[in-house]
Amino acid sequence: MSNNDSLNMADLGAALNAESRADLVNVLKNKLQDLTGKHSDVLENLSTNVRKRVDVLRGIQSQHDELEAKFFEERAALEARYQKLYQPLYAKRYEIVTGAVEVEGATADSEEKNKEDEKEAEEKGVPDFWLTAMKNNEVLAEEISERDEGALKFLKDIKWFRIDNPKGFKLEFYFDTNPFFKNSVLTKIYHMIDEDEPILEKAIGTEIEWYPGKTLTQKILKKKPKKGSKNAKPITKTEQCDSFFNFFSPPQVPEEDEDIDEDAAEELQNLMEQDYDIGSTIRDKIIPHAVSWFTGEAAQEEYGDIEDDEDEDLDDEGDEDDEDDEDEDEDDEDDDEDEDESKTMKKSSAVRKKSGRAPAADGQQGERPPECKQQ
Repeated sequence: MSNNDSLNMADLGAALNAESRADLVNVLKNKLQDLTGKHSDVLENLSTNVRKRVDVLRGIQSQHDELEAKFFEERAALEARYQKLYQPLYAKRYEIVTGAVEVEGATADSEEKNKEDEKEAEEKGVPDFWLTAMKNNEVLAEEISERDEGALKFLKDIKWFRIDNPKGFKLEFYFDTNPFFKNSVLTKIYHMIDEDEPILEKAIGTEIEWYPGKTLTQKILKKKPKKGSKNAKPITKTEQCDSFFNFFSPPQVPEEDEDIDEDAAEELQNLMEQDYDIGSTIRDKIIPHAVSWFTGEAAQEEYGDIEDDEDEDLDDEGDEDDEDDEDEDEDDEDDDEDEDESKTMKKSSAVRKKSGRAPAADGQQGERPPECKQQ
């Protein structure tokens, strides 16, 4: 593969590690100059009048871009304002979910408590609130393994914060004391090159302090030694496995001086997009609408139309099957008629052999060859 077909990570790293937005824009402009040159011949091939019209259109586009930039700026300020207004509501939700406070009417009197099941009487808050909410979302459900559920039962809150330098956002996952890891808070930070697009620069996750034998992102394989081997102990091998907690070990961008071919670059991009999809789903859907995801109402609203479409497709397939069955019945009737006709022709053939003449038929047709009788 030629140098032109590969991505130079020194140039890419310079863009990814730019400290200021102005420097970053300049780097991106320089990287796009070659691409712009390739398409400049479009303008050169236009007639003078058409080129003047295109220049006016470009001026209109510039005015639009200025308004759009103001829109993004005002939207960010509006989002920040309402994010502050949401916080008291999130705090109340946390208190109810964790059982720190009780809602009116939920506390039974002493007589009723004696009648209740012991397990129900010991329940605090809303058990498995965040686990259930995330499992009801298709994007997150694909990431959560059965082994993960034990640890995610201890998840008691999720928060997100906007960060300005560099641009991006941070997710925080709060856990009760649990038998899986020491951390009480796991974080995931997203650095964005362009927050409005958005273009992801990189992601940083917390290093999880697993307790011995509790690492959910790995599985230990034990293999019996071969017969006659001096080592009688089983051979153990550690492998990475699917787990939601891989979310805190995001894909890493290679070093600046390392070249990467197009296939590897495309794979890296896909992994980063998938990682961002998970983070933005938690930020934009799960955190603000957690109780709706817990009850399944949000899933019904988001995926209900898809299921209805699938049901319609199944109904259509059912109708087609019915039509096929009718066609098969008609074919069977035709086969029966053909069999009767064949039998009649055989009898006629026998009569002809005996009488020495062909039987009378439409068009005075004689006996058909055997292979044509069923046609």
